[in-house]
Amino acid sequence: MANESAIRCRTSADLDIKTVEARCDHEGISFLTITLPDLGKAIQKWLDLEQVDRTMITQFSYHQGLPRFLGGFLDLVFDRSSGALLDNPDIDAILALRQLTLMFGKMLMPTTKARYERAMEEFIECEQEVREGDACRSPIDLERFRQMSSMLFGQLFTVLDREIYYGEALIPKHGPGATADYLIGNEKYNQRTWPKRLEKYFPAGEMLLPNWRYYDQLDEVDFLEPEAEIPTRVIAVPKTLKTPRIISAEPVAMQYCQQAVQILIRDLVRDAGKHPDMRQSNYLSQMIGLDDQTPNQELAREGSLTGDLATLDLSEASDRVSNQLVRAMLSNWPHLHGAVDACRSRKADVPTQGVIRLSKFAPMGSALCFPIEAMVFLTMIFLGIDAESNVPLSRKDVKSFAGKVRVFGDDIIIPKDYVHTVVRSLEHFGAKVNVNKSFWNGKFRESCGKEYYDGHDVSIVKVRRVFPSSRQDAQEIISLVALRNHLYWHGYWSTVQWLDSRIRKILKYFPTVLPSSPVLGRESALGFETQKMHPHLHSPLVKGYEVHSPIPANALDDVGALTKFLIDQSGLPSADKRHLERSGRPSAVGIKLRNGSPF
Repeated sequence: MANESAIRCRTSADLDIKTVEARCDHEGISFLTITLPDLGKAIQKWLDLEQVDRTMITQFSYHQGLPRFLGGFLDLVFDRSSGALLDNPDIDAILALRQLTLMFGKMLMPTTKARYERAMEEFIECEQEVREGDACRSPIDLERFRQMSSMLFGQLFTVLDREIYYGEALIPKHGPGATADYLIGNEKYNQRTWPKRLEKYFPAGEMLLPNWRYYDQLDEVDFLEPEAEIPTRVIAVPKTLKTPRIISAEPVAMQYCQQAVQILIRDLVRDAGKHPDMRQSNYLSQMIGLDDQTPNQELAREGSLTGDLATLDLSEASDRVSNQLVRAMLSNWPHLHGAVDACRSRKADVPTQGVIRLSKFAPMGSALCFPIEAMVFLTMIFLGIDAESNVPLSRKDVKSFAGKVRVFGDDIIIPKDYVHTVVRSLEHFGAKVNVNKSFWNGKFRESCGKEYYDGHDVSIVKVRRVFPSSRQDAQEIISLVALRNHLYWHGYWSTVQWLDSRIRKILKYFPTVLPSSPVLGRESALGFETQKMHPHLHSPLVKGYEVHSPIPANALDDVGALTKFLIDQSGLPSADKRHLERSGRPSAVGIKLRNGSPF
Protein backbone atom coordinates (compact mmCIF):
# COMPACT_ATOMS: atom_id res chain seq x y z
CA MET A 1 0.00 0.00 0.00
CA ALA A 2 2.88 2.38 0.76
CA ASN A 3 4.40 1.70 -2.66
CA GLU A 4 1.08 2.19 -4.44
CA SER A 5 0.44 5.43 -2.54
CA ALA A 6 3.96 6.65 -3.38
CA ILE A 7 3.34 6.07 -7.10
CA ARG A 8 0.14 8.10 -6.90
CA CYS A 9 1.98 10.94 -5.16
CA ARG A 10 5.14 10.73 -7.32
CA THR A 11 7.44 10.09 -4.37
CA SER A 12 9.19 7.12 -2.72
CA ALA A 13 8.29 5.06 0.33
CA ASP A 14 11.32 2.72 0.42
CA LEU A 15 12.80 4.16 3.62
CA ASP A 16 9.34 4.31 5.24
CA ILE A 17 8.82 0.60 4.59
CA LYS A 18 12.20 -0.23 6.14
CA THR A 19 11.32 1.90 9.17
CA VAL A 20 8.03 0.04 9.66
CA GLU A 21 9.74 -3.34 9.34
CA ALA A 22 12.42 -2.41 11.86
CA ARG A 23 10.06 -0.89 14.41
CA CYS A 24 7.58 -3.79 14.15
CA ASP A 25 10.45 -6.19 14.83
CA HIS A 26 11.40 -4.12 17.88
CA GLU A 27 8.00 -2.95 19.20
CA GLY A 28 5.63 -5.63 17.88
CA ILE A 29 2.14 -5.07 16.56
CA SER A 30 1.58 -2.14 18.94
CA PHE A 31 3.61 0.00 16.52
CA LEU A 32 0.89 -0.54 13.90
CA THR A 33 -2.10 -0.37 16.24
CA ILE A 34 -1.04 2.38 18.68
CA THR A 35 2.05 4.36 17.59
CA LEU A 36 1.11 4.82 13.92
CA PRO A 37 -2.48 5.88 14.73
CA ASP A 38 -1.11 8.42 17.22
CA LEU A 39 0.92 9.91 14.36
CA GLY A 40 -2.17 9.88 12.13
CA LYS A 41 -4.23 11.75 14.72
CA ALA A 42 -1.45 14.31 15.09
CA ILE A 43 -1.33 14.85 11.32
CA GLN A 44 -5.11 15.41 11.29
CA LYS A 45 -4.73 18.04 13.98
CA TRP A 46 -1.85 19.67 12.10
CA LEU A 47 -4.18 20.02 9.10
CA ASP A 48 -6.67 21.76 11.37
CA LEU A 49 -4.02 24.02 12.92
CA GLU A 50 -2.39 24.54 9.49
CA GLN A 51 0.94 24.09 11.26
CA VAL A 52 3.03 21.14 12.48
CA ASP A 53 3.24 20.96 16.27
CA ARG A 54 6.23 18.77 17.22
CA THR A 55 5.01 18.41 20.80
CA MET A 56 1.99 16.35 19.68
CA ILE A 57 4.05 13.34 18.56
CA THR A 58 7.51 12.51 19.93
CA GLN A 59 7.95 8.86 18.88
CA PHE A 60 9.55 9.85 15.54
CA SER A 61 12.71 11.78 14.72
CA TYR A 62 12.39 15.11 12.91
CA HIS A 63 14.36 16.72 10.10
CA GLN A 64 13.86 20.46 10.27
CA GLY A 65 10.12 21.00 10.83
CA LEU A 66 8.74 17.57 9.80
CA PRO A 67 9.14 13.92 10.83
CA ARG A 68 11.60 11.94 8.72
CA PHE A 69 9.12 9.05 8.59
CA LEU A 70 6.69 9.44 5.66
CA GLY A 71 8.69 12.54 4.74
CA GLY A 72 8.02 12.18 1.02
CA PHE A 73 4.28 12.46 1.63
CA LEU A 74 4.57 15.14 4.32
CA ASP A 75 6.62 17.35 1.97
CA LEU A 76 3.61 17.46 -0.35
CA VAL A 77 1.39 18.79 2.45
CA PHE A 78 3.62 20.88 4.75
CA ASP A 79 6.65 23.11 4.26
CA ARG A 80 9.65 21.29 5.73
CA SER A 81 11.54 24.37 6.86
CA SER A 82 8.68 26.05 8.73
CA GLY A 83 6.17 23.24 9.24
CA ALA A 84 3.41 25.44 7.80
CA LEU A 85 0.63 23.95 5.68
CA LEU A 86 1.22 24.52 1.97
CA ASP A 87 -1.13 26.82 0.08
CA ASN A 88 -2.22 23.91 -2.13
CA PRO A 89 -1.49 20.65 -0.31
CA ASP A 90 -1.68 17.45 -2.34
CA ILE A 91 -5.00 15.69 -1.65
CA ASP A 92 -3.58 12.29 -2.63
CA ALA A 93 -0.76 12.80 -0.14
CA ILE A 94 -3.24 13.69 2.63
CA LEU A 95 -5.21 10.53 1.84
CA ALA A 96 -2.00 8.45 1.76
CA LEU A 97 -0.85 9.82 5.13
CA ARG A 98 -4.19 9.02 6.72
CA GLN A 99 -4.42 5.55 5.12
CA LEU A 100 -0.89 4.50 6.06
CA THR A 101 -1.05 5.73 9.66
CA LEU A 102 -4.65 5.03 10.68
CA MET A 103 -5.62 1.80 8.92
CA PHE A 104 -4.60 -0.45 11.85
CA GLY A 105 -5.97 1.82 14.58
CA LYS A 106 -9.32 0.04 15.08
CA MET A 107 -8.35 -3.62 14.89
CA LEU A 108 -10.58 -5.88 16.97
CA MET A 109 -8.00 -7.41 19.25
CA PRO A 110 -8.14 -8.46 22.89
CA THR A 111 -6.36 -6.01 25.12
CA THR A 112 -4.06 -6.90 28.00
CA LYS A 113 -5.37 -7.65 31.47
CA ALA A 114 -3.76 -4.49 32.80
CA ARG A 115 -5.44 -2.33 30.15
CA TYR A 116 -8.77 -4.07 30.80
CA GLU A 117 -8.54 -3.36 34.52
CA ARG A 118 -7.49 0.21 33.81
CA ALA A 119 -10.57 0.69 31.59
CA MET A 120 -12.81 -0.44 34.45
CA GLU A 121 -11.02 1.92 36.84
CA GLU A 122 -11.60 4.78 34.37
CA PHE A 123 -15.31 3.89 34.30
CA ILE A 124 -15.40 4.33 38.09
CA GLU A 125 -13.35 7.54 37.89
CA CYS A 126 -15.74 8.94 35.28
CA GLU A 127 -18.68 8.08 37.52
CA GLN A 128 -17.00 9.90 40.41
CA GLU A 129 -16.45 12.97 38.22
CA VAL A 130 -20.14 12.99 37.28
CA ARG A 131 -21.08 12.78 40.97
CA GLU A 132 -18.72 15.64 41.84
CA GLY A 133 -20.15 17.71 38.98
CA ASP A 134 -23.66 17.20 40.34
CA ALA A 135 -22.56 18.41 43.77
CA CYS A 136 -20.97 21.57 42.34
CA ARG A 137 -23.75 22.45 39.90
CA SER A 138 -25.74 25.48 41.04
CA PRO A 139 -29.57 25.76 41.03
CA ILE A 140 -29.17 28.61 38.51
CA ASP A 141 -27.37 26.28 36.09
CA LEU A 142 -30.10 23.66 36.43
CA GLU A 143 -32.79 26.28 35.84
CA ARG A 144 -31.00 27.59 32.73
CA PHE A 145 -30.71 24.04 31.47
CA ARG A 146 -34.39 23.33 32.15
CA GLN A 147 -35.55 26.52 30.40
CA MET A 148 -33.46 25.92 27.29
CA SER A 149 -34.49 22.27 26.98
CA SER A 150 -38.14 23.29 27.44
CA MET A 151 -37.88 25.74 24.54
CA LEU A 152 -36.17 23.17 22.32
CA PHE A 153 -38.27 20.12 23.16
CA GLY A 154 -41.41 21.44 24.86
CA GLN A 155 -43.81 20.31 22.16
CA LEU A 156 -42.07 16.93 21.80
CA PHE A 157 -42.15 16.32 25.55
CA THR A 158 -45.84 17.33 25.75
CA VAL A 159 -46.79 14.77 23.11
CA LEU A 160 -44.59 12.11 24.72
CA ASP A 161 -46.09 12.86 28.13
CA ARG A 162 -49.61 12.43 26.75
CA GLU A 163 -48.77 9.21 24.87
CA ILE A 164 -47.19 7.69 27.98
CA TYR A 165 -50.14 8.71 30.13
CA TYR A 166 -52.58 6.87 27.86
CA GLY A 167 -50.08 4.05 27.25
CA GLU A 168 -51.50 2.86 23.95
CA ALA A 169 -48.44 3.97 21.93
CA LEU A 170 -45.96 2.19 24.21
CA ILE A 171 -45.06 -0.96 22.32
CA PRO A 172 -42.14 -2.78 23.99
CA LYS A 173 -39.45 -4.63 22.14
CA HIS A 174 -36.59 -6.95 22.98
CA GLY A 175 -33.16 -5.97 21.73
CA PRO A 176 -30.73 -8.43 20.11
CA GLY A 177 -27.85 -7.99 22.56
CA ALA A 178 -26.64 -9.48 25.80
CA THR A 179 -28.61 -8.94 29.00
CA ALA A 180 -27.76 -8.66 32.67
CA ASP A 181 -29.79 -11.80 33.43
CA TYR A 182 -28.11 -13.80 30.61
CA LEU A 183 -31.32 -14.45 28.65
CA ILE A 184 -30.98 -14.65 24.87
CA GLY A 185 -33.38 -14.66 21.92
CA ASN A 186 -36.77 -16.22 22.58
CA GLU A 187 -35.93 -16.80 26.25
CA LYS A 188 -36.61 -13.08 26.82
CA TYR A 189 -40.32 -13.60 26.12
CA ASN A 190 -40.61 -15.96 29.10
CA GLN A 191 -39.02 -13.64 31.67
CA ARG A 192 -40.08 -14.33 35.21
CA THR A 193 -38.90 -11.19 37.04
CA TRP A 194 -40.36 -7.68 36.89
CA PRO A 195 -39.18 -4.63 38.91
CA LYS A 196 -42.07 -3.20 40.94
CA ARG A 197 -41.18 0.39 40.04
CA LEU A 198 -42.05 -0.36 36.38
CA GLU A 199 -45.66 -1.08 37.27
CA LYS A 200 -46.96 2.51 37.23
CA TYR A 201 -46.00 3.15 33.61
CA PHE A 202 -45.29 -0.36 32.28
CA PRO A 203 -47.78 -2.74 33.96
CA ALA A 204 -46.61 -6.34 33.71
CA GLY A 205 -50.08 -7.38 32.58
CA GLU A 206 -49.85 -5.03 29.58
CA MET A 207 -46.19 -5.67 28.77
CA LEU A 208 -45.77 -9.41 29.37
CA LEU A 209 -49.16 -10.85 28.41
CA PRO A 210 -50.94 -11.07 25.04
CA ASN A 211 -54.10 -9.80 26.80
CA TRP A 212 -55.74 -9.90 30.21
CA ARG A 213 -57.24 -13.31 29.52
CA TYR A 214 -53.84 -14.68 30.58
CA TYR A 215 -53.83 -12.83 33.91
CA ASP A 216 -53.08 -16.02 35.85
CA GLN A 217 -49.64 -16.14 34.19
CA LEU A 218 -48.58 -13.26 36.44
CA ASP A 219 -48.58 -15.70 39.37
CA GLU A 220 -45.30 -17.03 37.98
CA VAL A 221 -43.69 -13.57 37.85
CA ASP A 222 -41.45 -12.44 40.71
CA PHE A 223 -42.02 -8.72 41.33
CA LEU A 224 -38.77 -7.24 42.59
CA GLU A 225 -38.38 -4.52 45.18
CA PRO A 226 -35.83 -1.81 44.23
CA GLU A 227 -33.13 -3.28 46.48
CA ALA A 228 -33.54 -6.71 44.82
CA GLU A 229 -33.32 -5.47 41.22
CA ILE A 230 -30.69 -6.92 38.92
CA PRO A 231 -28.00 -4.26 38.26
CA THR A 232 -26.91 -3.47 34.74
CA ARG A 233 -23.83 -5.55 33.92
CA VAL A 234 -20.81 -3.56 32.74
CA ILE A 235 -18.79 -5.47 30.13
CA ALA A 236 -15.85 -4.79 27.83
CA VAL A 237 -15.94 -5.50 24.09
CA PRO A 238 -12.97 -5.25 21.70
CA LYS A 239 -12.33 -1.75 20.36
CA THR A 240 -8.59 -1.23 19.96
CA LEU A 241 -5.46 -2.87 21.35
CA LYS A 242 -4.99 0.26 23.45
CA THR A 243 -8.31 0.07 25.27
CA PRO A 244 -11.57 -1.92 25.13
CA ARG A 245 -15.00 -0.35 24.69
CA ILE A 246 -17.03 -0.29 27.90
CA ILE A 247 -20.77 -0.94 27.51
CA SER A 248 -23.53 -2.35 29.69
CA ALA A 249 -25.88 -5.30 29.40
CA GLU A 250 -29.25 -4.15 30.75
CA PRO A 251 -31.71 -6.37 32.62
CA VAL A 252 -34.29 -7.82 30.21
CA ALA A 253 -37.25 -6.05 31.80
CA MET A 254 -35.53 -2.64 31.72
CA GLN A 255 -34.35 -3.01 28.12
CA TYR A 256 -37.85 -4.16 27.10
CA CYS A 257 -39.46 -0.99 28.44
CA GLN A 258 -36.63 1.32 27.36
CA GLN A 259 -37.22 0.18 23.79
CA ALA A 260 -40.88 1.21 24.02
CA VAL A 261 -39.96 4.80 24.97
CA GLN A 262 -37.04 4.91 22.53
CA ILE A 263 -39.24 3.90 19.57
CA LEU A 264 -41.78 6.56 20.51
CA ILE A 265 -39.08 9.26 20.72
CA ARG A 266 -37.47 8.18 17.44
CA ASP A 267 -40.72 8.25 15.50
CA LEU A 268 -41.81 11.63 16.88
CA VAL A 269 -38.42 13.28 16.22
CA ARG A 270 -38.30 11.91 12.68
CA ASP A 271 -41.82 13.09 11.85
CA ALA A 272 -41.86 16.21 14.06
CA GLY A 273 -43.05 18.58 11.32
CA LYS A 274 -45.94 16.29 10.35
CA HIS A 275 -47.45 15.81 13.80
CA PRO A 276 -50.39 18.22 14.34
CA ASP A 277 -49.12 19.21 17.81
CA MET A 278 -45.46 19.59 16.78
CA ARG A 279 -45.51 21.72 13.64
CA GLN A 280 -43.41 24.43 15.31
CA SER A 281 -40.77 21.82 16.18
CA ASN A 282 -40.03 20.66 12.64
CA TYR A 283 -36.38 21.67 13.18
CA LEU A 284 -35.83 18.68 15.49
CA SER A 285 -35.40 16.19 12.65
CA GLN A 286 -32.75 18.50 11.16
CA MET A 287 -30.83 18.84 14.43
CA ILE A 288 -31.00 15.37 15.96
CA GLY A 289 -29.99 12.20 14.14
CA LEU A 290 -31.11 8.91 15.65
CA ASP A 291 -30.78 6.48 12.75
CA ASP A 292 -29.17 8.21 9.75
CA GLN A 293 -25.56 9.45 9.76
CA THR A 294 -25.66 10.87 6.22
CA PRO A 295 -26.76 14.43 7.16
CA ASN A 296 -23.82 14.72 9.59
CA GLN A 297 -21.45 13.51 6.90
CA GLU A 298 -22.80 16.00 4.36
CA LEU A 299 -22.46 18.86 6.84
CA ALA A 300 -18.87 17.78 7.55
CA ARG A 301 -18.13 17.96 3.81
CA GLU A 302 -19.75 21.40 3.64
CA GLY A 303 -17.72 22.56 6.63
CA SER A 304 -14.48 21.43 4.97
CA LEU A 305 -15.38 23.48 1.88
CA THR A 306 -16.65 26.69 3.43
CA GLY A 307 -14.96 26.63 6.84
CA ASP A 308 -18.22 27.87 8.38
CA LEU A 309 -19.06 24.65 10.26
CA ALA A 310 -17.04 22.92 12.97
CA THR A 311 -17.08 19.22 13.89
CA LEU A 312 -16.77 18.33 17.58
CA ASP A 313 -16.19 14.91 19.12
CA LEU A 314 -16.93 14.02 22.75
CA SER A 315 -14.97 11.56 24.87
CA GLU A 316 -16.88 9.10 27.10
CA ALA A 317 -20.02 10.83 25.84
CA SER A 318 -22.72 8.59 27.30
CA ASP A 319 -20.84 8.04 30.57
CA ARG A 320 -20.75 11.79 31.26
CA VAL A 321 -24.47 12.56 30.88
CA SER A 322 -25.65 13.29 34.41
CA ASN A 323 -29.00 11.93 35.55
CA GLN A 324 -29.42 15.21 37.40
CA LEU A 325 -29.53 17.05 34.05
CA VAL A 326 -32.01 14.55 32.60
CA ARG A 327 -34.28 14.98 35.61
CA ALA A 328 -34.12 18.77 35.21
CA MET A 329 -34.85 18.49 31.49
CA LEU A 330 -37.97 16.34 32.01
CA SER A 331 -39.18 17.86 35.28
CA ASN A 332 -42.20 19.67 33.78
CA TRP A 333 -43.58 16.47 32.21
CA PRO A 334 -44.32 14.07 35.11
CA HIS A 335 -45.44 11.04 33.09
CA LEU A 336 -42.50 11.19 30.67
CA HIS A 337 -40.10 11.79 33.53
CA GLY A 338 -41.64 8.99 35.56
CA ALA A 339 -41.47 6.48 32.70
CA VAL A 340 -37.86 7.31 31.80
CA ASP A 341 -36.80 7.12 35.43
CA ALA A 342 -38.72 3.88 36.04
CA CYS A 343 -36.91 1.98 33.27
CA ARG A 344 -33.47 3.40 34.12
CA SER A 345 -31.06 1.04 35.86
CA ARG A 346 -29.88 2.67 39.07
CA LYS A 347 -27.02 0.28 39.84
CA ALA A 348 -24.19 -1.23 37.82
CA ASP A 349 -22.11 -4.34 38.44
CA VAL A 350 -18.56 -3.37 37.44
CA PRO A 351 -15.95 -6.18 37.15
CA THR A 352 -13.12 -5.85 39.66
CA GLN A 353 -15.03 -2.99 41.35
CA GLY A 354 -18.36 -4.44 42.54
CA VAL A 355 -21.89 -2.98 42.43
CA ILE A 356 -22.08 0.82 42.40
CA ARG A 357 -24.94 3.32 42.30
CA LEU A 358 -25.03 5.33 39.06
CA SER A 359 -24.97 9.10 38.86
CA LYS A 360 -24.81 9.05 35.07
CA PHE A 361 -28.11 8.67 33.25
CA ALA A 362 -27.14 5.41 31.59
CA PRO A 363 -24.06 3.67 30.16
CA MET A 364 -23.89 2.74 26.50
CA GLY A 365 -26.17 -0.28 26.18
CA SER A 366 -29.37 1.29 27.47
CA ALA A 367 -31.89 1.79 24.65
CA LEU A 368 -32.57 5.32 25.92
CA CYS A 369 -28.91 6.32 26.15
CA PHE A 370 -28.62 7.49 22.53
CA PRO A 371 -31.77 9.66 22.18
CA ILE A 372 -31.53 11.18 25.67
CA GLU A 373 -27.87 12.10 25.31
CA ALA A 374 -28.62 13.75 21.96
CA MET A 375 -31.22 16.01 23.60
CA VAL A 376 -28.90 16.80 26.52
CA PHE A 377 -26.04 17.72 24.16
CA LEU A 378 -28.31 19.85 21.96
CA THR A 379 -29.43 21.77 25.05
CA MET A 380 -25.79 22.38 26.04
CA ILE A 381 -25.01 23.56 22.50
CA PHE A 382 -27.77 26.16 22.48
CA LEU A 383 -26.83 27.34 25.96
CA GLY A 384 -23.39 28.03 24.48
CA ILE A 385 -24.90 29.82 21.48
CA ASP A 386 -27.17 31.80 23.80
CA ALA A 387 -24.13 32.93 25.82
CA GLU A 388 -22.61 34.36 22.63
CA SER A 389 -25.78 36.23 21.66
CA ASN A 390 -26.70 39.71 22.86
CA VAL A 391 -30.33 38.77 23.51
CA PRO A 392 -31.92 35.52 24.75
CA LEU A 393 -32.65 33.00 22.00
CA SER A 394 -36.23 32.59 20.80
CA ARG A 395 -37.73 29.58 19.02
CA LYS A 396 -37.42 31.58 15.78
CA ASP A 397 -33.69 32.01 16.44
CA VAL A 398 -33.36 28.29 17.10
CA LYS A 399 -35.03 27.47 13.77
CA SER A 400 -32.46 29.63 11.98
CA PHE A 401 -29.78 27.14 13.02
CA ALA A 402 -31.45 24.22 11.19
CA GLY A 403 -28.86 22.84 8.78
CA LYS A 404 -26.04 24.35 10.85
CA VAL A 405 -26.37 22.47 14.16
CA ARG A 406 -26.72 18.71 14.30
CA VAL A 407 -26.08 15.99 16.89
CA PHE A 408 -25.61 12.28 16.21
CA GLY A 409 -24.43 10.55 19.37
CA ASP A 410 -21.08 12.11 20.28
CA ASP A 411 -20.60 13.64 16.80
CA ILE A 412 -21.58 17.30 16.82
CA ILE A 413 -21.80 19.91 14.05
CA ILE A 414 -22.03 23.61 14.98
CA PRO A 415 -21.25 26.98 13.34
CA LYS A 416 -17.56 27.82 13.67
CA ASP A 417 -18.33 31.24 15.16
CA TYR A 418 -19.78 29.64 18.30
CA VAL A 419 -17.10 26.99 18.91
CA HIS A 420 -15.49 28.47 22.01
CA THR A 421 -18.69 29.26 23.89
CA VAL A 422 -20.24 25.90 22.94
CA VAL A 423 -17.13 24.03 24.12
CA ARG A 424 -17.24 25.95 27.41
CA SER A 425 -20.94 25.13 27.79
CA LEU A 426 -20.40 21.44 27.08
CA GLU A 427 -17.57 21.18 29.58
CA HIS A 428 -19.40 23.31 32.16
CA PHE A 429 -22.22 20.75 32.20
CA GLY A 430 -19.89 17.76 32.42
CA ALA A 431 -19.16 16.74 28.84
CA LYS A 432 -15.56 16.27 27.72
CA VAL A 433 -14.60 17.60 24.28
CA ASN A 434 -11.93 15.53 22.51
CA VAL A 435 -9.86 18.42 21.14
CA ASN A 436 -7.66 16.08 19.05
CA LYS A 437 -10.72 14.85 17.13
CA SER A 438 -12.52 18.21 16.92
CA PHE A 439 -11.85 20.48 13.95
CA TRP A 440 -12.74 24.08 13.14
CA ASN A 441 -9.67 26.03 11.99
CA GLY A 442 -8.45 24.57 8.70
CA LYS A 443 -10.17 22.62 5.92
CA PHE A 444 -10.25 19.19 7.58
CA ARG A 445 -13.55 17.95 9.04
CA GLU A 446 -14.66 14.57 10.40
CA SER A 447 -18.05 13.27 11.45
CA CYS A 448 -19.74 9.87 11.69
CA GLY A 449 -16.94 7.91 10.04
CA LYS A 450 -16.39 10.25 7.08
CA GLU A 451 -13.43 12.61 6.70
CA TYR A 452 -13.08 15.50 4.25
CA TYR A 453 -10.41 17.99 3.29
CA ASP A 454 -11.50 21.02 1.25
CA GLY A 455 -14.56 19.10 0.05
CA HIS A 456 -12.55 16.02 -1.00
CA ASP A 457 -13.41 12.71 0.62
CA VAL A 458 -10.25 11.48 2.37
CA SER A 459 -11.94 8.64 4.28
CA ILE A 460 -9.84 5.50 4.56
CA VAL A 461 -10.19 1.72 4.62
CA LYS A 462 -9.42 0.10 7.97
CA VAL A 463 -8.05 -3.34 8.78
CA ARG A 464 -10.40 -4.83 11.34
CA ARG A 465 -8.86 -8.23 12.12
CA VAL A 466 -5.56 -10.07 11.83
CA PHE A 467 -5.11 -12.11 8.65
CA PRO A 468 -6.34 -15.75 8.71
CA SER A 469 -3.95 -18.68 8.68
CA SER A 470 -6.47 -21.38 7.69
CA ARG A 471 -10.08 -21.87 6.60
CA GLN A 472 -11.03 -22.42 10.24
CA ASP A 473 -10.44 -18.70 10.90
CA ALA A 474 -13.88 -17.83 9.53
CA GLN A 475 -14.27 -14.32 10.95
CA GLU A 476 -10.77 -13.37 9.84
CA ILE A 477 -11.50 -14.68 6.32
CA ILE A 478 -14.75 -12.73 6.10
CA SER A 479 -12.96 -9.59 7.30
CA LEU A 480 -10.08 -10.07 4.85
CA VAL A 481 -12.42 -10.48 1.87
CA ALA A 482 -14.31 -7.35 2.95
CA LEU A 483 -10.98 -5.47 3.26
CA ARG A 484 -9.99 -6.60 -0.24
CA ASN A 485 -13.26 -5.39 -1.73
CA HIS A 486 -13.21 -2.04 0.08
CA LEU A 487 -9.67 -1.41 -1.15
CA TYR A 488 -10.75 -2.31 -4.69
CA TRP A 489 -13.44 0.36 -4.71
CA HIS A 490 -10.97 2.86 -3.23
CA GLY A 491 -8.63 2.26 -6.16
CA TYR A 492 -5.79 0.34 -4.47
CA TRP A 493 -5.62 -2.20 -7.28
CA SER A 494 -1.98 -3.30 -6.82
CA THR A 495 -2.65 -3.89 -3.12
CA VAL A 496 -5.78 -5.84 -4.08
CA GLN A 497 -3.76 -8.08 -6.43
CA TRP A 498 -1.40 -8.88 -3.54
CA LEU A 499 -4.35 -9.61 -1.25
CA ASP A 500 -5.95 -11.86 -3.91
CA SER A 501 -2.80 -14.00 -3.95
CA ARG A 502 -2.97 -14.31 -0.14
CA ILE A 503 -6.68 -15.15 -0.10
CA ARG A 504 -6.33 -17.81 -2.81
CA LYS A 505 -3.85 -19.68 -0.62
CA ILE A 506 -6.69 -20.16 1.88
CA LEU A 507 -9.81 -20.20 -0.30
CA LYS A 508 -9.58 -22.62 -3.22
CA TYR A 509 -12.66 -21.04 -4.80
CA PHE A 510 -12.72 -17.25 -5.00
CA PRO A 511 -15.02 -16.17 -7.86
CA THR A 512 -15.87 -12.69 -9.17
CA VAL A 513 -19.23 -11.58 -7.79
CA LEU A 514 -21.39 -8.51 -7.25
CA PRO A 515 -21.43 -6.73 -3.84
CA SER A 516 -24.91 -8.13 -3.16
CA SER A 517 -23.85 -11.77 -3.63
CA PRO A 518 -23.92 -14.12 -0.59
CA VAL A 519 -20.72 -15.76 -1.91
CA LEU A 520 -17.35 -14.59 -0.56
CA GLY A 521 -15.74 -13.36 -3.74
CA ARG A 522 -13.91 -10.64 -5.62
CA GLU A 523 -16.02 -7.60 -6.38
CA SER A 524 -15.30 -5.93 -9.71
CA ALA A 525 -16.53 -3.02 -11.79
CA LEU A 526 -16.59 -5.44 -14.76
CA GLY A 527 -19.50 -7.45 -13.35
CA PHE A 528 -19.58 -11.11 -12.28
CA GLU A 529 -18.61 -14.51 -13.64
CA THR A 530 -20.88 -17.45 -14.41
CA GLN A 531 -19.67 -21.03 -13.95
CA LYS A 532 -22.93 -22.95 -14.40
CA MET A 533 -26.70 -22.46 -14.53
CA HIS A 534 -29.22 -23.42 -11.88
CA PRO A 535 -31.05 -26.57 -13.12
CA HIS A 536 -34.50 -25.22 -12.22
CA LEU A 537 -34.27 -21.44 -11.99
CA HIS A 538 -31.92 -21.03 -14.99
CA SER A 539 -29.96 -18.36 -13.14
CA PRO A 540 -26.13 -18.08 -12.97
CA LEU A 541 -24.20 -19.95 -10.28
CA VAL A 542 -20.61 -19.86 -9.04
CA LYS A 543 -18.80 -22.16 -6.67
CA GLY A 544 -17.60 -20.41 -3.56
CA TYR A 545 -17.82 -20.04 0.20
CA GLU A 546 -20.85 -18.59 1.97
CA VAL A 547 -21.07 -17.38 5.54
CA HIS A 548 -22.79 -19.87 7.82
CA SER A 549 -23.89 -18.52 11.21
CA PRO A 550 -26.32 -20.88 12.95
CA ILE A 551 -28.85 -19.19 15.21
CA PRO A 552 -29.07 -20.68 18.73
CA ALA A 553 -31.92 -23.10 19.33
CA ASN A 554 -34.42 -21.82 21.91
CA ALA A 555 -37.98 -22.82 21.16
CA LEU A 556 -40.86 -20.54 22.10
CA ASP A 557 -44.49 -21.58 22.33
CA ASP A 558 -47.76 -20.92 24.15
CA VAL A 559 -48.15 -17.46 25.73
CA GLY A 560 -44.62 -16.30 24.92
CA ALA A 561 -45.07 -17.07 21.21
CA LEU A 562 -48.37 -15.19 21.08
CA THR A 563 -46.80 -12.19 22.86
CA LYS A 564 -43.93 -12.13 20.35
CA PHE A 565 -46.38 -12.12 17.46
CA LEU A 566 -48.55 -9.35 18.90
CA ILE A 567 -45.74 -6.91 19.69
CA ASP A 568 -44.23 -7.17 16.21
CA GLN A 569 -44.75 -3.63 14.88
CA SER A 570 -44.33 -4.43 11.18
CA GLY A 571 -47.65 -6.25 10.91
CA LEU A 572 -45.99 -8.73 8.54
CA PRO A 573 -45.07 -12.39 9.00
CA SER A 574 -41.49 -13.00 10.08
CA ALA A 575 -39.03 -13.53 7.23
CA ASP A 576 -37.60 -16.42 9.25
CA LYS A 577 -40.03 -19.32 9.26
CA ARG A 578 -38.24 -20.89 12.23
CA HIS A 579 -38.07 -17.80 14.44
CA LEU A 580 -40.05 -19.59 17.16
CA GLU A 581 -37.49 -22.42 17.19
CA ARG A 582 -34.25 -20.44 16.90
CA SER A 583 -33.44 -16.85 17.81
CA GLY A 584 -30.74 -14.54 19.09
CA ARG A 585 -27.32 -13.66 17.83
CA PRO A 586 -25.29 -16.50 16.27
CA SER A 587 -22.99 -18.17 18.75
CA ALA A 588 -20.43 -19.02 16.05
CA VAL A 589 -19.58 -18.09 12.47
CA GLY A 590 -18.29 -20.43 9.78
CA ILE A 591 -18.03 -20.69 6.01
CA LYS A 592 -19.39 -23.46 3.76
CA LEU A 593 -18.55 -24.35 0.17
CA ARG A 594 -21.57 -24.38 -2.13
CA ASN A 595 -22.91 -23.21 -5.48
CA GLY A 596 -24.39 -19.74 -4.98
CA SER A 597 -25.64 -16.76 -6.91
CA PRO A 598 -22.93 -14.32 -8.08
CA PHE A 599 -25.43 -11.49 -7.68
